[in-house]
Amino acid sequence: MAGTLYLCATPIGNLGDMTPRVVETLHMVDVIAAEDTRNSIKLLNHFDIHTSMTSYHEYNKVEKARQLVGQLLSGQNIALITDAGTPAISDPGEVLVRMCQEQGIAVTSLPGPAACITALTLSGLSTRRFCFEGFLPADKKEKAAVLQELAQESRTMVLYEAPHHLTRTLEELYRALGQRRITLCRELTKKFETVTPTTLEEALEHYSREEPRGEYVLVLEGKSLEQKRREDIAAWENMSVEEHMEYYLQQGLDHKSAMKQVAQDRGVGKREIYRHLHVE
Repeated sequence: MAGTLYLCATPIGNLGDMTPRVVETLHMVDVIAAEDTRNSIKLLNHFDIHTSMTSYHEYNKVEKARQLVGQLLSGQNIALITDAGTPAISDPGEVLVRMCQEQGIAVTSLPGPAACITALTLSGLSTRRFCFEGFLPADKKEKAAVLQELAQESRTMVLYEAPHHLTRTLEELYRALGQRRITLCRELTKKFETVTPTTLEEALEHYSREEPRGEYVLVLEGKSLEQKRREDIAAWENMSVEEHMEYYLQQGLDHKSAMKQVAQDRGVGKREIYRHLHVE
C-alpha cells in the first residue's frame, strides 16, 4: 500500500509552538522533506529527532515531487516541513500535494503555526472576511494587475514582505490603494515581536527614517462597501443612460432586467429610466 504524506506545521519563531503530534510524526515517518535541511536540522536536533532528511524547495519542486511520489507509492511515509509555518502556504508544497492527489496518495495536514493567521488575529482589523495574497509578484506587469485587483478588494488583505523590499511595497500599495489602515507585524512569536497599527501614509513616513528589520506580515484594510458604492455611483453618472443600458445588455441581461439594474445603480425609480428610453 502507498504511504501517507504528512504536512507538518513548524514554529515561525518560538519553538514552544511545536505540537506534540508533529514531533511524534517526525519521529515516525521514513523521510522528512525539508525546505532547507541546514535550517531544519536545528529544529530536529532540538527535539531529538533523527529521521533522515531530503531537500524539497522552490528550485527542485517538480522533479523532486515526482521522486517523493515514487517513494510514497512504494509504501514510505513522508513528512513535509518548511523553514517556518505551514507547508503549501506561499510554499512549493502545493505542487507535491497536487501530485499526490493525482496518484490517489493519502495526504493529511497537522495544524500549527501560520504567520498569516497569527498576524490577522493581532491586527485589530476585520477578521470576518479576509484574503491572503502572500508575496506580491516580482514581474512588474503581473504586480500591477494584482495591485489593481487589491485596490477594489473589500476584504481584509494579508501580505508577506522581506525587510529590503518593505518600503517599495508600501509605496506601491499607497499609490494603488490610497490611504488605508494597515497593521505591520514583525518577528511574530519571537523575542522582539512588534505589532504596529497605523496607516499606509504613516508607515511610509516611519520607514523613510528607520531601516526595516525582520520579516513582515502586512494586514491591510479592505475598501469599505460604502466607498465602493460611492465610486460605482460616480462611474454610472459619467455614463449616459444608453451606455449604462448597453453595459448590462452586453452581459446578457434582457431589456427589462437591464433597465431595472440601471435604475438601481442610479438610485432612481424604474419609471424614470423607462421614460428616458421612451419605452413606457
